[in-house]
Amino acid sequence: MRILALTNLYPNPLQPHRAAFNRHRFRFLAETNELRLVAPVSWREEWALRGRGAKIPRGRRTTCDGIPVEHPRYWYTPGVLRSQYGRFFQASVAGAFARAVHELAPDVVLATWAYPDGWAAVRLARRHGLPVVVLVHGSDVRRMDEFPARARGTREALRSADGVIAVSADLAARVVALGAEPDRVATILDGVDRSLFHPGDRDAARRGVGFDDGRRHLLFIGNLLPVKGVDVLLQACATLAAQRTDWRLHLVGDGPERARLAAQAQALGIDAKMVFHGSRAHAELPEWLRAVDLFVLPSRSEGIPNVLLEASACATPWVASDVGGIPEIVSLGAGTLVPPEQPDALADALARGLDAPPPIPANGPRDRREAVAEIARFLRHSADRARVSRLLSPSAAG
Repeated sequence: MRILALTNLYPNPLQPHRAAFNRHRFRFLAETNELRLVAPVSWREEWALRGRGAKIPRGRRTTCDGIPVEHPRYWYTPGVLRSQYGRFFQASVAGAFARAVHELAPDVVLATWAYPDGWAAVRLARRHGLPVVVLVHGSDVRRMDEFPARARGTREALRSADGVIAVSADLAARVVALGAEPDRVATILDGVDRSLFHPGDRDAARRGVGFDDGRRHLLFIGNLLPVKGVDVLLQACATLAAQRTDWRLHLVGDGPERARLAAQAQALGIDAKMVFHGSRAHAELPEWLRAVDLFVLPSRSEGIPNVLLEASACATPWVASDVGGIPEIVSLGAGTLVPPEQPDALADALARGLDAPPPIPANGPRDRREAVAEIARFLRHSADRARVSRLLSPSAAG
């Protein structure tokens, strides 16, 4: 099958670690299908990252994991005219999309993220007579009401697509409630790359990441954004610090909240007990997960966080907010759920997790290739059904 993917969630030369979960999803999809990507880059991010050595090449074409990628510049008006963001996105990627259609002759279009990516993909696919499937991740649906224009565009994308993939049952129910036809919605739980994420020698992992002391170690991995709730984690750590001093917190990832979080840690008096490690390559994460005593994800909103599946595959106990699809995967690992935005409850869970983590279940997450094969089957099914529907529509209308 020939697949044209449209997504802002993909690495580019300026952001090589961006959306690793999507990179590897597409890498596996390309093993058995012909794939091409249009992965736009925000002009604001491109401007902010200028002068850091790497740059997007002339022609804005690259290859990632053997997959041809074009990186058009996404032009939009920051903070204003939000009702037009879908149209800005569509106009920004239209040329690259048309070139990909001409060169690939795709069977189906796959967009990941509902708005503006999915909204624009539906319109561009219709222009070229192609079926389109939208994959939703979590916050694109769960947090859409923050801006009314985003809500309208999200609903339009979900109702108009030939198929919708949701990464959790919770998200699938929300998609249907927003107007998507139930028989066009598939729940496909992601997997992990079991060749990378698996149990291993903790002492060797600790030496590998530089842990050379007798402390207990907590780990967060993710983008430093408000939705990830790291501010709540720091409040919980301040409470934990009043009870015990045998631990250190490690933050792997980067983002616009880093300076504010550093200031918060200093104000709480825990700055000496935490370390910002910045972004790390996806291939480095298994060693980090195996090295620590407890992984923490205090998010305010999630779909199915891949990092929790990866922690589970590494037999690393974890504590996470009881939001979105996270309850659906707690049985796959040594997981503990806490209410979101409650630092005292989180502090209690961290203390218990350090002293007496839950037992590791016998069966962990499935291999990601299984999940990707399921995505491919749904893409083919959606494309075939769309073609049959269009063949029958003239006679039905007559």
